Amino acid sequence: MLARVAKDLGIEVGSINDIPGPAAAVPLPSRLATAELAWASVASVLLATGTDAVPALDADRIALSYRSDRFLRIDGEAPDVWSPYSGFWPTADWWVRTHGNYPHHAAALLDALDLPQNASADEVRAMLAAASARESAQRISAAGGLAVVVSPENPARDAALREQPLVDIRRAGDAPQARPHQSRAGAPLRGIRVLDLTRVIAGPVCTRTLALLGADVLRIDPPHLPEPEWQHLDTGHGKRSTILDARSPEMSTLLAHADVVVLGYRPAALDRLGLSPAALAERHPHLVVAQLSAWGTEYPERAGFDSLVQAESGIALVESPDGETPGVLPAQALDHSAGYLLAAGIVAAIRRRRDEGGSWRVSTSLRRVAAELLGLPRHTVPTSPREIDPADHMQDFAISGRTLTIVRSALPGFSFAAPRPWGSDAPEW
Repeated sequence: MLARVAKDLGIEVGSINDIPGPAAAVPLPSRLATAELAWASVASVLLATGTDAVPALDADRIALSYRSDRFLRIDGEAPDVWSPYSGFWPTADWWVRTHGNYPHHAAALLDALDLPQNASADEVRAMLAAASARESAQRISAAGGLAVVVSPENPARDAALREQPLVDIRRAGDAPQARPHQSRAGAPLRGIRVLDLTRVIAGPVCTRTLALLGADVLRIDPPHLPEPEWQHLDTGHGKRSTILDARSPEMSTLLAHADVVVLGYRPAALDRLGLSPAALAERHPHLVVAQLSAWGTEYPERAGFDSLVQAESGIALVESPDGETPGVLPAQALDHSAGYLLAAGIVAAIRRRRDEGGSWRVSTSLRRVAAELLGLPRHTVPTSPREIDPADHMQDFAISGRTLTIVRSALPGFSFAAPRPWGSDAPEW
């Protein structure tokens, strides 16, 4: 897999020999090659940066990082990270998977089921049990909620997806060569300005990684869509955070002086805001534009999350404990891997912009990462878990009078800076 990524990044495949192999398997037990996917995804960032004398990746640290939400503590307390409206539900004939962590998605789900906004999980279960899986998923989706039918894998579809790059890097237009940025040891992206227009793990993991490498990252959120605090604190390390309407003049000013824009919203929504990769490259031909989507740009209107892609791609049934009840990967591995892979692609595109000029587009999707995982060699039974003592892998920060405890960086030699409170910074460089 790392050789495939090297080819996508435009890096000599022999360079993968500079990345020490893992001393032990990443302890993410599953039937699919989740451990191998996680190791290769994190290693891809080291491959892209070309860091000299690369130390070996810590398998335990990678596993904890991929499950960082489970180890996050705020004043010693674990936040409640899942909505009661998110999960697998039996229907009259099969299973559906829903996602209701955001209030507007939960509200749409309950509206679709003709339930009050304070309905219990048992009431949701009863309504879904009375209809077919397909009917339930279509009804919830039509109302603006998120639901998919749990499906078997589609080998032909996955094989076709694997014919496409895992990290797609392509020239999007002409522009003069960029001036070299002021990188330094321990901060290879120092001087690079990144606008972060992403949400929910994958995109924020990508931009968190860019900040870790020294970039000046400014995350922008719309005024009408607050981010769950735990989610921001779990992936906001080293970034500044502001609230801004994407149509405002301030956005144009920020874009004019940015080096990279990372997009994580639905492609159709970006088109309506004039923030599609093509529009950005036309107006700001100096940019590296990175796009992350759940299902791929061929589904511009479709929203999705890691759990939904696992369910519809066939992963949930591969990981089933009994062949009928859906299972899950040991972490939201599609999200985390897509984040690291996209970050690696951005680093490679920054290098090509410096050397060749031009504007560049980088993209991947959770569904494309799922196809890669489904194509890797499998284990006949889930790999055995290994106990990890998290004590040596945690880091504390003081945030707004509270103590935040997070998992340290999975990239050796780099340390996270504290996240800023959500929306607390001015929309300026």
